[in-house]
Amino acid sequence: MPCALAVHGGAWNVPDGDVDPHREGIIEALKPGWDLLRSGRSALEVVERTVCTLEDNPTFNAGHGAHLNQAREVQLDASIMEGEKLEAGAVAAVQRIRHPVSLARMVLELSPHVLMVGDGAHQFASEHGMELCRQRDLLIGRELDRYLRVRDGEDDLVVREFDNNPLDIHFGTVGAVACDSNGHVAAATSTGGTQDKLPGRVGDSAVIGAGTYADNRSGAVSSTGWGEGILRMTLAKAGIDRMADGMSPGRAGQAAIRTLNRVQGKAGLILVDCRGHASAVFNTPRMARGIATLDRGLLVGVDRGMTRP
Repeated sequence: MPCALAVHGGAWNVPDGDVDPHREGIIEALKPGWDLLRSGRSALEVVERTVCTLEDNPTFNAGHGAHLNQAREVQLDASIMEGEKLEAGAVAAVQRIRHPVSLARMVLELSPHVLMVGDGAHQFASEHGMELCRQRDLLIGRELDRYLRVRDGEDDLVVREFDNNPLDIHFGTVGAVACDSNGHVAAATSTGGTQDKLPGRVGDSAVIGAGTYADNRSGAVSSTGWGEGILRMTLAKAGIDRMADGMSPGRAGQAAIRTLNRVQGKAGLILVDCRGHASAVFNTPRMARGIATLDRGLLVGVDRGMTRP
């Protein structure tokens, strides 16, 4: 059975000076993930471990290096889903978790629930052996500088975010989708959310059907972009439904992205189907992404084209 892996590091107007770090970050996640997948590891394990790699990379807005909210806190969202039994786990507004995607997998495997939030999620993590980190362990100077500029009125970009959805807001969500050698698919997504968000705001990355979906009958999808628009249009499920109708991952992604026109949404998708095909589609200026398939090898890109690493 053909296998496939796709990863992303956010769809937005990545500045020219950040293109190379985004590309390198994608390669650092894609190559070991592809090696794991080809060695026979499950799609679920591969997407979790691939997203963990991206959460550790401060280039992206997830885990270490995530945005601060208006209370000067890091609050993280993540979800993961497998396509055989449609089991899923998600966490939202967690603050002391180094790898939210791993906590989401614990919710999937060790609880009867799908979504856990805040302090309850922290308690669940501790009870099941996950070490809690300090807020300072997730904070980097770049994000503190951004927070201070907005607080002091030196940067009104974030204030305007929900007025006109500017493309240069940092939507650096990360995600991975995979189809393994047994034909099982899985998807995972993780984010620090939007810059200067209100405390308690939850975006699409924690919501099954919006940020993440997987179904062995069709494929797997991870979304990135303007979360409110993605939530309204349940973007990941839109891509899944079109693959279920027989569309290729590329055509399904394009059709799903078109649904965002109704809410003037900006986003990107990575998709795999159950036959080992993969694609990435976006309507933003740039999207950091990588694809690995048996027939095409490894491809990475930030602009419209993709090249071999």
